[in-house]
Amino acid sequence: MLVVTGQIIAAIAVLANAVVYGTDVCGAMITRSVYRKLDDAAVTMSAGWGHYYGDKRMPVVGVSGVVAAVLTLLIALSAGRAGAAVAAGVTVAALFTWLAVYIRVAKPINTAQTTAARSGIIPADARALQDKWDSILKYRVTLQFTAIAGLCAALILF
Repeated sequence: MLVVTGQIIAAIAVLANAVVYGTDVCGAMITRSVYRKLDDAAVTMSAGWGHYYGDKRMPVVGVSGVVAAVLTLLIALSAGRAGAAVAAGVTVAALFTWLAVYIRVAKPINTAQTTAARSGIIPADARALQDKWDSILKYRVTLQFTAIAGLCAALILF
């Protein structure tokens, strides 16, 4: 029963983290290119309102994904499934690293862009803010890919 529970929790973790992964991939593959075509005011307004809604709605999904990944690791350890535990451990490490990158780099930019969009005052460093946000996308995508791959491996190895 513990193995089946672990598989169910791992599947939930895959689905929750897939939302974050997909959002980051969309940013890397589409939004970044779109923003390069826009002026600073349009970028700030679009990104700012996007962060306004994203920062309100995404934490539920992100926290659920991290909690489910940690539970996957704990269940794999409890069930004596070493391979699944290693895979889930890689996932948890990737997710905590992603979270650190988000908190240290992306979140302050999200806050600045949200404030600018809500006030209508475009900061002098608007383009630099967006460029810095874009510069971490490759890391965020790679970390989320690693997390999803780890969870898939844990599912297989349970």
